[in-house]
Amino acid sequence: MSGFLNNPASLFDIAGRIAIVTGASGAFGALAAQVLAGAGAKVAAVAGNAAALADTVSACRALGADVLAIEARPTDEAACEAIVAETVAHFGGVDILVVASGKNDVAKIVDMAPARFLDVMDANVTQSWLMARAVGAQMLRQGRGGKIVLMSSARGKLGHPAGYSAYCASKAAIDGITRALGCEWGPTGITVNAIAPTVFRSPLTAWMFEDTDRANEVRKGFLARVPKGRLGEPEDLAGPLLFLASRASDFYTGHILDADGGYSAG
Repeated sequence: MSGFLNNPASLFDIAGRIAIVTGASGAFGALAAQVLAGAGAKVAAVAGNAAALADTVSACRALGADVLAIEARPTDEAACEAIVAETVAHFGGVDILVVASGKNDVAKIVDMAPARFLDVMDANVTQSWLMARAVGAQMLRQGRGGKIVLMSSARGKLGHPAGYSAYCASKAAIDGITRALGCEWGPTGITVNAIAPTVFRSPLTAWMFEDTDRANEVRKGFLARVPKGRLGEPEDLAGPLLFLASRASDFYTGHILDADGGYSAG
């Protein structure tokens, strides 16, 4: 106990840990890779967009991190297992998984073809499940526990009137996977948690931050429910991520961490 009290910040120390970040070319994925790299982790940055992935890798290396670029998407079992195998071959293991890959497709349900719904479910749910499965198997073989962080949303528990039936369903499924795996792997030392933001700045939501009549109207209505009085920035997810990736969260599993400025509290 005395050692802990002398250095409480050590709870957040992930120096030397080995992390996989999928969707590392996206807004949250790029941030996640850089946060973990800046904290001293070795990072396998995974994305299908080669140019954007190169930008993320350069940013991580500028922070002094050991980074492996993997140009791939977690589209099926073989792809996920190959991502893990390449990481293990390069770094020697896996301690942290952050699944930041995914997508949205907005349409009223009567206008959305079933294939579009299934595409969202595949990108957000199936691929998260497959990555957790592949990395979890490696963590079990290693026998030293690990940290798995999935990407949920306020829409996992709240509906939306503007054609979010696929997205809401997918994020509710992520919450279910998080809780189920938190229970399944709890005794092994592997924790499984999720971050659930509300609207934060990304290529998908950039229009909401613009000074246009439409954006101002939508933003005004949205902010009426956000106690913090603003939309989220990617940096608002950095603290929750570091917490869930470090031993500071060892007693948290199956937990959905709302990073939403109080949106879901009202």
